[in-house]
Amino acid sequence: MVTDGCGAGVAMAVWSTSSFASVTVFLQLVFPRVSQAQTFSFPFRKPETCSHNQYFDISALSCVPCGANQRQDAQGTSCVCLPGFQIISNNGGADIICKKCPEDRKGVTKDGWNCISCPGSLTAEGKCHCPTGHILVERDVAGTLLSQATCKLCDENEDSFTVANALGNRCVRCEPTFINTSRSCACLKPNILTGGLCFSSTGNFPPHMISAARYGELGMSLISEWFAKYLQSSAAACWVYANLTSCQALGNMCVMNMNSHDSVTFDACRLFQFVFEHTAGLRTVHSISFWRQNLPWLFYGDQLGLAPQILSTTPLPTNFSFKGQNQNTKMKFVAASYDVRGNFLKWQTLEGGVLQLCPDTETRLNAAYSFGTTYLQNCVIPLSKLLTDFPTPIFYDLYLEYTNEHQHQYIWAVPVLNLNLQHNKMFVNQDSNSGKWLLTRRIFLVDALSGRENDLGSQPRLIRIATQISLSIRLVPNTKNGNIYPPLITIGYSDIDVKDPNSQFVKISFSVKYEMNQGEAHTQTDIALGVLGGLAVLSSLLKTAGWKRRIGSPMIDLQTVMKFLVYYAGDLANVFVIVTVGTGLYWLIFFKAQKSVSVLLPMPAQEERFVTYVGCAFALKALQFLHKLISQITIDIFFIDWERPKGKVLKAVEGEGGVRSATVPVSIWRTYFVANEWNEIQTVRKINPLFQVLTVLFFLEVVGFKNLALMDSSSSLSRNPSSYIAPYSHILRYAVSAALWLVIGIIQIMFFAVFYERFIEDKIRQFVDLCCMSNISVFLLSHKCFGYYIHGRSVHGHADTNMEEMNMNLKREAENLCSQRGLVPNTECQTFQIAISSQMRQHYDRIHETLTRKNGPARLLSSSASTFEQNIKAYHTMNKFLGSFIDHVHKEMDYLIKDKLLLERILGMEFMEPMEKSIFYNDEGYSFSSVLYYGNEATLLIYDLLFFCVVDLACQNFIFAAFLTYLQQEIFRFIRNIIGQKNLASKTLVDQRFLI
Repeated sequence: MVTDGCGAGVAMAVWSTSSFASVTVFLQLVFPRVSQAQTFSFPFRKPETCSHNQYFDISALSCVPCGANQRQDAQGTSCVCLPGFQIISNNGGADIICKKCPEDRKGVTKDGWNCISCPGSLTAEGKCHCPTGHILVERDVAGTLLSQATCKLCDENEDSFTVANALGNRCVRCEPTFINTSRSCACLKPNILTGGLCFSSTGNFPPHMISAARYGELGMSLISEWFAKYLQSSAAACWVYANLTSCQALGNMCVMNMNSHDSVTFDACRLFQFVFEHTAGLRTVHSISFWRQNLPWLFYGDQLGLAPQILSTTPLPTNFSFKGQNQNTKMKFVAASYDVRGNFLKWQTLEGGVLQLCPDTETRLNAAYSFGTTYLQNCVIPLSKLLTDFPTPIFYDLYLEYTNEHQHQYIWAVPVLNLNLQHNKMFVNQDSNSGKWLLTRRIFLVDALSGRENDLGSQPRLIRIATQISLSIRLVPNTKNGNIYPPLITIGYSDIDVKDPNSQFVKISFSVKYEMNQGEAHTQTDIALGVLGGLAVLSSLLKTAGWKRRIGSPMIDLQTVMKFLVYYAGDLANVFVIVTVGTGLYWLIFFKAQKSVSVLLPMPAQEERFVTYVGCAFALKALQFLHKLISQITIDIFFIDWERPKGKVLKAVEGEGGVRSATVPVSIWRTYFVANEWNEIQTVRKINPLFQVLTVLFFLEVVGFKNLALMDSSSSLSRNPSSYIAPYSHILRYAVSAALWLVIGIIQIMFFAVFYERFIEDKIRQFVDLCCMSNISVFLLSHKCFGYYIHGRSVHGHADTNMEEMNMNLKREAENLCSQRGLVPNTECQTFQIAISSQMRQHYDRIHETLTRKNGPARLLSSSASTFEQNIKAYHTMNKFLGSFIDHVHKEMDYLIKDKLLLERILGMEFMEPMEKSIFYNDEGYSFSSVLYYGNEATLLIYDLLFFCVVDLACQNFIFAAFLTYLQQEIFRFIRNIIGQKNLASKTLVDQRFLI
């Protein structure tokens, strides 16, 4: 049992080993192992590189020898038998068997499978050859091979009129013109043979025809092989026989010559005009006088002033609307297409890029025919691709399909403005005067045929390409239903000298633009500018008058004129802003929200005036901003310290070795503290500039408000990336960004005034409170005799106190246990506008001259003692003088306190002139902020808006515009802080090192 088990196990092991070896050998045979040294390259061969006894194997991609008695066929991808050998077997490639023909049958049938005796000589291929006019017969009617081939002469007699066909295997009837002209199949002299047709020489047809193709852009002509072969025959067949395809072919050759003609030379277009004029007796087609029966419609006539009548007289009987139940935004253009020989090909729509040489997706290509969408497509195409795609030109007659009120379909012919058309050697269609234009009908895209000189199969010497195609849609004035005039196709061709097609490139453009008469809009804009500009003059005059009163000068001098111009610049900038923003919002709302089309956006050329207005607004507003900036950094300011010494202290006397009593010095830290707070609020604004820029950018780029500026009818904020994106309108781009900027800015200002200042922080009011708690008043002079006063005199007498006393003072004030803070007893008014007398100003200047003799002590230790003491003395003198002035000590320089009249507040000027007494006007509006950024928020907001818009209009990039706007804000804020800080140190004697 054990032995048997062991034997079975060994047998099983031997069987397993042998089975595994067999499987391994089988797998190695079926799946060859890849050698580590194997490469995957082989010689590069082309069919033309194979020799005459080799063929190109399309599987192995190499040259393979043909068999015995064989050679390469015409295509180079198979083998054929040598002349004198018949085919026995043919399975393609080299799998062909050839057998030599016997001596009595040396000829080979045309199919190559049989040997036959020939009646005459043999061809180079070993086939039988027949004389001209004969056909070769190798088989009988039943298909049985004849023992000897025969040559049969075609019957040219009157009963048959037959000749051998081009292949020489059938007798066919002669061309009808031969029969009609000579009653035979031969075109004998003096008859004219041209283009395979025979014409009588006794007719009135012009004998001398020019076969030149004109290339006006290059200033040259060449003898076109196509024109030389077919121009005369097409013209003759069209005129003599009214042959429809010949007339179309003649028209095509005229179009290939750019519809150009003159009265001297009989070229293609002159011939067409000749035929047109000599067929006046024929009826017109569809009652169109320019369209003669049997002829293509190529011209609208050459009368001066005809083009404007065609383009602007009769509207199309169809309506377009963007929204609503009757929405109609699809322009259905169709084209009747013809080949170069005049054959009608088909009716086709222009969708799918029929006229657009630039490749793109079908969705984007079809967007060109969506009404209201301004379309622009540009690309660069290799010349070699155009030569491959357009071996012969295709011609198009364009129409706009519409449905009339009875739901019947009609088409309206679309006129063409060919910029290359020459009339009497002048490019009349390039003239800006439309009255000189000559409109045409038929177009093509690429002509690589007429530029061939000697051989129609050779590469053309010149090629003509439609590099500029523009479709213009013009809205009927004052329409409410979306009526348009007939569209106009403007086409410009480029003539290119073909040298190396693979290295030559052509720039192509296709556009669709919409236009309407902007005369009324321009008139309304001019009226608005005139009226508001007049009001700006009055406003500037009032500001100048107020300024003159505030500087105490009644004389009108050059400075007054310059000041008026600066004021007028600011007011005129506001006028431009109002007009441009209003105009932009008008186009945005009325174009995007309209149902039936009544307005169309201005074209880029019509926007230049608007862009100029925006540029003027920015330049004028920048001048106003710089003027205000300079005014703010040159104000006169002084901090009046009301604090008085608290007793006396013993003080050592230098050089005497003793001591003596002296008043306790008043601390300067309160003044430094107030000065620092003033320095900090110099550039405080009612909005957050960074938040403003980022929020505007967020709504434009992220939310998608920028899509409202696209020149299409859609009001959507999001666009499908795969769809066509129209170009931006400058006006809409300005309107959207300006509206967002103003709305966000106004919301910030309202939030700042209503919520932030009330519940969080009001830095202006806090500064006034700080002055009162510090026992410091602020005396400001923004003009020579006008300024502001902040009364900060403490109601508690002293501000240099400890914490306990300070808290007690605040508690007493909160419980009304002390007097009020106002300058006038029992009043709360602490801020005033002041108009000081000239005497007061003179006294101030005398003291100020000493105070500003040096621009503050840069380093106290290095300053000379005399200069330092002089400055200290001037400071105390000014402090004492202004304090005594406020306390009515100087009767000759006294002042009175009053309220401003309502009209004075509205006009921003003072009616009373401070002659003997200065005038303090109660000011609860804290108008001293006008010398800070805070009080000029409107100017800053509009300036930033215009800066943002001007940069965007220049570079068409909101992100870049936002970056530059914020950058210039920070630069000017830095300049305002630095120079304002220097002015503050200079005017108040506060060391600049303490202004942090």
